[in-house]
Amino acid sequence: MEVILLERIEKLGQMGDVVTVRPGFARNYLLPQKKALRATQENRDYFETQRAQLEASNLELKNEADSLSKKLDGLAITIVRQASDNDQLYGSVTVRNIAQAITEAGFTVDSKQVQMARPIKTVGMHEVIVRLHPEVSVSVTANVARSEEEAIVQADSDDPIEEDQVDTAQAEDTADEQAEPAISDDDTADNETETEEKPSE
Repeated sequence: MEVILLERIEKLGQMGDVVTVRPGFARNYLLPQKKALRATQENRDYFETQRAQLEASNLELKNEADSLSKKLDGLAITIVRQASDNDQLYGSVTVRNIAQAITEAGFTVDSKQVQMARPIKTVGMHEVIVRLHPEVSVSVTANVARSEEEAIVQADSDDPIEEDQVDTAQAEDTADEQAEPAISDDDTADNETETEEKPSE
């Protein structure tokens, strides 16, 4: 499916670019989050009439993100969780937990801006990327410990573990998986019936 990007998308293109993406990625991610428009002639004409306004708005948002990134850069947040003797958490630390901890530190961040490929499941210092704008990212450190005292010790001795980010390819694959229709129990039963061998006469 061809779409017009309304903002810079990593590994896809810049604002105004017409790119081809998988239908599921467009329907489940780009279009509902208003990151792109279907590349119809009507939408192409509309985008050109709005280009100057969109670029000005994007520049304003980028400047705000730049300002916030300077305050967030190097921020360390502490998250206390129960864990086993081999440092495995009983549960995990998710993007929602990271966003909440940053917000409690005085900075408003949405969980969608926290870039982690998977939840944190071990005690330690974890470097997490927060994308404040398509063109502005900042690194914060999540100090995951069993107690405040352990967090202080870790902060003095451990180097942060860099967490993997969710890239565009992963988001595209996830969106496509979500777009696939689920097979109901009735469908499964029908298929099983069709594949059963007929009794011999």
